[in-house]
Amino acid sequence: MNEHPTDATPPAVKAVLFDLDDTLWAIEPVLLRAENVLYEWLRRHAPRVTAQHTIATLREKRMALMRTDPVYQIDLYRLRHQALTDVFGETGADHGLVDEAMAVFSAARSTVDLFGDVEPGLQALGRDYLLGSVSNGFADLDRIGLTGHFGVSLAAHRFGRAKPDGAIFHAACEALGVRPAEAVHVGDDLVLDVLGAQQAGLRAVWMNRFDRPLAGGFAPDAICGDLHQLRQWLTALHVSPDA
Repeated sequence: MNEHPTDATPPAVKAVLFDLDDTLWAIEPVLLRAENVLYEWLRRHAPRVTAQHTIATLREKRMALMRTDPVYQIDLYRLRHQALTDVFGETGADHGLVDEAMAVFSAARSTVDLFGDVEPGLQALGRDYLLGSVSNGFADLDRIGLTGHFGVSLAAHRFGRAKPDGAIFHAACEALGVRPAEAVHVGDDLVLDVLGAQQAGLRAVWMNRFDRPLAGGFAPDAICGDLHQLRQWLTALHVSPDA
């Protein structure tokens, strides 16, 4: 755990916001499994799609679409929905099945393996801080079983704005009844989570679970490898949510 001290003493931390993918669970195995589940569903219900596409070519379609509009880089639900819409149209598949296909993928995407520190970490942090989640993804926290830990959970595709837009951070803070300066955001993406939160007036912790080097130009308020280290850092600030 590394800390970057500042000259001015910030106000006490009252709330902690969390990114989800690669912060509370590893996303790559989840996406691989979900894409396989969706492809098997497409094979049965939209065979015209699978007759012309593999999982790899469907992924290439999404990547190409992502380059056409910046919104697709941060609103991943919209990206997948539009990519499926395009492919269904191109292959003559029943367009009415796109939403059902997205529901199949979304359910599989919300079957995750939490990092071992997440449940005990959230329980411990929840005793001292207000907790929330802010995500550009579209995981179903009810299905995952984490809803009860969070006083607010904002997903970009429902909120209408996505990280690093400050509006989504500010909305989460407002929902919890705290000022941005009284909140810490924790996430794995240096641009979306660290820079985005800091520009919105929050402190930002880089959750570096995979021992990646810190890229130049970024200065997270702390770097942690798990929620235990995060709690240690918060404790070391010598502040309390009632201060």
